[in-house]
Amino acid sequence: MAESKLDYRPDYLEWAPPELRQKYLGEALQELVRWAYANAPAMKDKFDSAGVSPDHIRTVKDLEKLPVSTREDIMAWQRANPPFGGLLAVPIQELKNIYMVPGPAYAPGFGPPNPSVARRLFKSVFRPGDIVNITFAHHLGSGGLIWYPVLDALGAVGIPGGTGYTEIQVQMMHDCKVTGYIGTPSFLLTLIRKAEEMGYNLRRDFLLRVAMVGAEPLTPSLRKSLEDYEIKVWEIYGFAVGGLALIECSPGSGQGMHLPDEGIWEIVDPATGKQLGPGELGEVVVTPFNRGYPLIRVGSGDLSYLIGELCPCGRTSPRIVGWKGRVGEAVKVRGMFVHPNQVDEAAAKFPQISAHQAIINRVGTRDELTFRIELADEAVDRKKLTHELQETFRSICRVKIDKCEFLTKGTIPEEHKSLVDERVWE
Repeated sequence: MAESKLDYRPDYLEWAPPELRQKYLGEALQELVRWAYANAPAMKDKFDSAGVSPDHIRTVKDLEKLPVSTREDIMAWQRANPPFGGLLAVPIQELKNIYMVPGPAYAPGFGPPNPSVARRLFKSVFRPGDIVNITFAHHLGSGGLIWYPVLDALGAVGIPGGTGYTEIQVQMMHDCKVTGYIGTPSFLLTLIRKAEEMGYNLRRDFLLRVAMVGAEPLTPSLRKSLEDYEIKVWEIYGFAVGGLALIECSPGSGQGMHLPDEGIWEIVDPATGKQLGPGELGEVVVTPFNRGYPLIRVGSGDLSYLIGELCPCGRTSPRIVGWKGRVGEAVKVRGMFVHPNQVDEAAAKFPQISAHQAIINRVGTRDELTFRIELADEAVDRKKLTHELQETFRSICRVKIDKCEFLTKGTIPEEHKSLVDERVWE
């Protein structure tokens, strides 16, 4: 029988009075900003441009003196000074991995996660002896790889399933007696449906009992579809660039997600950067306590709000409701952010295309991306163009085009958006 390597005693700050937590966060923040100013040139420039010194940041409220940096800011810093854009505050030899996260942007990996993170994410989900299929991306990205050391610490086993190859994955989950799943909820339902097509009965022929899902909305209808198979479903929310993650207090309870003390989480007005109170919808902004890669006040682009009431579980740590939408024009498609500029970049590589537009729809439980095209010359080999465009788009956006539609000239309005999200979440 496998044994856990984790100490499961609760973190005292989860149950501490709010004033004690604020004292801890303030002290940790002061230490972080001093270190970042001295060792991360990009953060020093951010402070200097705002006319702020490390001595000005002593409390969480003081963070309002600094602007919110965007994912696009990080990408620009990295293009100007690759690979980490002046954000790495330790020698690169101290890294264990280098990842590419949605953006795309480079992110450093520093090895095993903080034990308290592992406890929080997994103490109610997986157990020693579990065998877990991990279907988040493994190619370049950190989405899949970050879970292995945590599973190892728990005494559980991880399998690098990735996405695609559904029939092979179903067979693997059956033969290896997989008990857990990590990935998007829609892909889990895809695997279940494939198992039924192959003649399996999920309840009778599989041991799958628990799933930890994220990177796309978990709608009530999708949760119910999964729970109908007697799978306990936990929703997670992560911020890839900073390496922070949340998990709902209890599955399907509607109690929200507790904010961990490995960083500072703010809900801010996207227009002003001012912190908002409970119930006010705003952007999720994070400051991870990571000395190696000190990101201070980085916007996620996601919308959420704080829950004001004390959680029934008894923990005093603040909570957010989870993902409630996106700030700006970038949208998440099958777990990856796609920005209109990336759509334009892909289309610009093909002079045969005179006008274009990407449309995102929801077909069943899956995001579907349609690329609408008007041609400069109707004599173009459409099959060849479709194949080349799909390859180019995937290399830029890391998302596959499901189908290309060729339209007559003038169908796409002259004033149009390059990326249109027509999904309806029910």
